Amino acid sequence: MQPPGKPTGANDLMSDLAIGGAGFGALFILIAFRVPIGVAMLSVGLAGYITIAGPIAMMSFLKTEMYWRFSAPHLAVIPLFLLMGHFAARAGITASLFRAAAAWIGHHRGGLAMASVGGCAAFATISGSSLATAAMMGQVALPELRRYKYSGAFATGALAAGGTLGILIPPSIVLIIYAVMVEASIVSLFQAGFLPGILAAAGYIVVIAIVVRIDPSAGPAAPRTAWPERWRALRDIWTVLLIFLVVMGGIYLGVFSPTEGAGVGALATFLVAVTYGGMRWAGFVDALRETASTSAMIFLILLGAGVFNAFLGFSELPLATADFFSKSGLSPYVVLFGMIVLYLVLGCIMDSLAMILITIPIFWPVILALDFGLQPDDLKLWFGIITLMVVEIGLITPPVGLNVFVINSLAKDVPMLDTFRGVVPFLLSDAVRVALVVLLPPLSLFLPHLLAN
Repeated sequence: MQPPGKPTGANDLMSDLAIGGAGFGALFILIAFRVPIGVAMLSVGLAGYITIAGPIAMMSFLKTEMYWRFSAPHLAVIPLFLLMGHFAARAGITASLFRAAAAWIGHHRGGLAMASVGGCAAFATISGSSLATAAMMGQVALPELRRYKYSGAFATGALAAGGTLGILIPPSIVLIIYAVMVEASIVSLFQAGFLPGILAAAGYIVVIAIVVRIDPSAGPAAPRTAWPERWRALRDIWTVLLIFLVVMGGIYLGVFSPTEGAGVGALATFLVAVTYGGMRWAGFVDALRETASTSAMIFLILLGAGVFNAFLGFSELPLATADFFSKSGLSPYVVLFGMIVLYLVLGCIMDSLAMILITIPIFWPVILALDFGLQPDDLKLWFGIITLMVVEIGLITPPVGLNVFVINSLAKDVPMLDTFRGVVPFLLSDAVRVALVVLLPPLSLFLPHLLAN
């Protein structure tokens, strides 16, 4: 797309491509200097847009495009799911989930670490945030793991890895933003993420079982819990199961939209927080304030991404990149593998949301131009889940690994290097899972196809 009144010669195209490339370089420099990602994308996007199309075209774009973007009703799902997570944190749900899992499997070697992963998976169904899942479960589980003499590296590594489930098991805030960017169905993406999410949790549990078999001292067994206490522990989490079945079941089956489901979930967790968690007015206000703050940050990032993506569109960099790879003769899977490697590198220096917002405008046209034998709608789901899994790995890779920093801040006596060493076995599990989903698309497409019929 050329700006109004601009010549369409080859030199102009090359100039626009150069400006687009320079914009990418400027963006990475700003991020390296710790400029907030939303501000960085907005600044580069505005400067690039004005350079190529002029200030009048930029003002016209802001007047129409941004209003259309932020008036979209489906964006209401983001603050509603965030509010649901904040209410859940104040309802004591995290502690109940961990106690229930520990009561049933804690007497096995590594059982408390397995219970932590199981608790993370369960809390992820009502959280939507990896950092929140890691922080909440870390506060509850870490004291118990240390009390039973779990290795510091093993305990913090398991919790950091388990926290990543918050970004994959629906509802996922990052998955919602990906859906908005590629115009995919949020419901279908939630469905597509469910089986890979369960596979991730199962893989982590297998890793724990292998580690404690090799080194029994890393995860000693806790005392066996009596049967009456086990049943009482299950009784304490019935509200979580009910909320999950109503919210996610209703969304999966098409009973209500994701926004309606998020509203129902937020109301249900509010009632649980008040009735069972003892939340009062101060806690309610704090939950609203934290939701508003996080939502404002996300919407600023979306604004920056919208302007930056429009600038890239004018530069024609995404189309030129897609055209280059489609004519390169490279196998589509070689190109995909290169993207995965790049994501792993980017995960060492930036967070998951930044990776999604920066790369999808370039990567998605390339993927769409290649032949993977999938329909466009299926391709959106499959590539989205692959992207999310690789981004998830970035949360526990050095030197950034945000989940590692969150967990390590709760275990100040454990060196950071030990925590990173503790996540290595879980990274191997992640690599196997990514390979399975890449080679076997039905792992992510089976549920959306089943529920569509």
